[in-house]
Amino acid sequence: MEATLDLIKELRQRTGVGVSAVKEALETSNSIDEAINHLREKGLAKAAKRAGREATNGIIGMYLHTDKRTAVIVEVATETDFSARSQDIQDFANQMALQLAAVNAQYVSIEAIPPEVLENERNLAMANLPEGKSAEMADKIVQGRLEKFYKDTVITHQALFTDENRTVADYLSELTAKIGEKIEITRFAKLQIAMPATQSGLV
Repeated sequence: MEATLDLIKELRQRTGVGVSAVKEALETSNSIDEAINHLREKGLAKAAKRAGREATNGIIGMYLHTDKRTAVIVEVATETDFSARSQDIQDFANQMALQLAAVNAQYVSIEAIPPEVLENERNLAMANLPEGKSAEMADKIVQGRLEKFYKDTVITHQALFTDENRTVADYLSELTAKIGEKIEITRFAKLQIAMPATQSGLV
């Protein structure tokens, strides 16, 4: 079955699973219900149901680049202290610190984007619409441009720099299914010292 934008959106709403996993499930299924069963068999749909739980424990991942000019700390929350101390969560936290050092994420989730920023992005997308588009097509174009904005700024929507076929959200879903607890990135900070123009080759 073709993984259209509408089907991907619907399946994500029904399961809470990341885009890559949803797309793969649709492409290997003959119906959306079959795709849901596929995700359940992999444990991903079950993992998504844990999103409503509270994650009050956690761990901090850190990364310091060899030139000592870039440093990242990231907070990863879990439901229990036991899981926070597991090697899987420690590996994830450190991987996310490295991920954040390699990309330019600004937000941990879409919900963390200030309403005025999101509204401004939507208005910009609407202002640059080609003429003569139907309302339905215009909505799809705007949504597509917002999705690109999310990929540029929201850490969970970004592809893993170690595996471009998977997103951070996919990694989170897989880890949640494995650990059996809610896991989330709650906050992060990135410090970066700009290289002087004379050293960067700029005039």
